[in-house]
Amino acid sequence: MATFQRRKVKNKAALFSKTQRVKKFPLNYSKWNKDERPTRPLLFQRRGIYLLPNAFTTAALFCGFYAIVMAMNHKFDHASIAIFIAMVLDSIDGRVARLTHTQSEFGAQYDSLSDMVSFGAAPALVVYQWSLLSMGKLGWLAAFVYCAGAALRLARFNANIAVVDKRYFQGLPSPAAAALVAGFVLLMDDLRWAGADLRWFSWIITLYAGLTMVSNVPFYSFKDINFRKSVPFIAAFLMVLAFVVVASDAPKVLFGLFVLYGLSGYGVFILRWIKGHSVSIVQTEAQSLDKSKCD
Repeated sequence: MATFQRRKVKNKAALFSKTQRVKKFPLNYSKWNKDERPTRPLLFQRRGIYLLPNAFTTAALFCGFYAIVMAMNHKFDHASIAIFIAMVLDSIDGRVARLTHTQSEFGAQYDSLSDMVSFGAAPALVVYQWSLLSMGKLGWLAAFVYCAGAALRLARFNANIAVVDKRYFQGLPSPAAAALVAGFVLLMDDLRWAGADLRWFSWIITLYAGLTMVSNVPFYSFKDINFRKSVPFIAAFLMVLAFVVVASDAPKVLFGLFVLYGLSGYGVFILRWIKGHSVSIVQTEAQSLDKSKCD
């Protein structure tokens, strides 16, 4: 077999730029000056991700996938509960990243993709399989409007994250929209109502959630609440009371709460319009937003 001689690199240092070359230093590391420590070439630098916040995001993604599988098996109560668990996990991963200082661009993009599955595709498929399937073309069109609304809502959130008033969401957030749809499915399934008998109610709720996500209606974000601040003792008692109320009849209480939240944005919109304030929460000027103008 013929053999070929390999070309030898005349100048090995030419593989790297001048700023990336590794200098020769004595073997005794303690004798190196702090400013003279060698820098690893970009070719050999290792890139990693933060495990803790992305573990919560992965768990939320699993819940969304699990909801789709349960909907295909006609276990709609399990599917709805999985979507609510995904909501809890989605609210935790961002706070964990901020508390542990492990925010990253990878985590932000991964969270958006997870939200698209858990709060976009999963609720649309659950409500379609439960009720909208009997409506034919009108049914899957409503499910698609919801799914597309969730995708547009998440893309707009990532694009406008730096120019939106942090106290409000621009449009109904996708977890709340998913809770509105899944809460209705969970409540009616708990009351033993057949999805086909409620197809028009499902159709209206699905369309409402999908269109409200891409609207400019402001919804309170609860991001200005300081959880590190001390509160009176009565606050702890009220928190326990809230858990008791939810546990007493979870389907009715959860669906009622998210119906109120889903309508609250329009109340804020009308109130700001009546007072003559700007109804848009997007900052059009470079300076910081004046809080007195949005009260």
